[in-house]
Amino acid sequence: MSKDNEYIKIDLVKIGEGIIGRLWMVILAMILCGALLFSYATFFVTPLYQAKVLLYVNNSSFSVGATSFSISSSQITAAKSLVETYLVILKTRLTLNEVIERGQLDCSYSELKSMISAESVNETEVFSVTVTGDDPQEVEHIANTIALVLPDKIADVVEGSSVRVVDYAVVPSGKISPSIRKYTIVGLLVGMLLSCGVIAVIEIMDDQIHSETYLLENFENIPLLTAIPDMLGDNSKKSYYYYRKGYRRDYYEEYRQIPEDEKSKKKNKKRSVAK
Repeated sequence: MSKDNEYIKIDLVKIGEGIIGRLWMVILAMILCGALLFSYATFFVTPLYQAKVLLYVNNSSFSVGATSFSISSSQITAAKSLVETYLVILKTRLTLNEVIERGQLDCSYSELKSMISAESVNETEVFSVTVTGDDPQEVEHIANTIALVLPDKIADVVEGSSVRVVDYAVVPSGKISPSIRKYTIVGLLVGMLLSCGVIAVIEIMDDQIHSETYLLENFENIPLLTAIPDMLGDNSKKSYYYYRKGYRRDYYEEYRQIPEDEKSKKKNKKRSVAK
């Protein structure tokens, strides 16, 4: 990174090299975040189950108040309007209170309403009622109780109506949420993004000069007089050990090439100097 008076230049290559150089940090962050969300989804998120009952709208004409409708199997738009009318009746307080009473449910009207959803199936005269909860037996019981109560309630409100059960609900065999796989994948992605972001910030805030290449590329008008090599490197103790070992080896090889008479002269000279 280089700073001008008004701009900050970010070296993307340097950031990429920093990420590659700290790849262990990225992998570690991914593992930690993935394990964290995996544990959260496994031990702290309440599993939810769904039971679904299918109902069929079967009537050629009906009326609501002063408004009359006619419908046939070919009139999909009218069928959708009829289904939407039935869905409104489903979530009324009178209907759900009767479901609670007949099903002997231990919940309030608002709690039961939040558990129920309904929609048309592929824009046909069939609509589904789905019950979501944390107890698989309970959601199956509620869905089948609705299948018993709803046709009578619709017949009381809509004249000439007929609703038949296409398929009763069964006890769900598996939970619909949470998805442990999705939580884990999200954790891995979050860990990768966070670690890469931290590394990028570190690289951007780093204002040290690490090589002469940086000076040559960013300060072209200033001549580079010399560069001091890093004799120790990253692992200072190991590099220093091998540096001293190589130095002693070179010195020994040079000493062996000296003639014996010159070696004796040097020893005598050292002794005289010592005296």
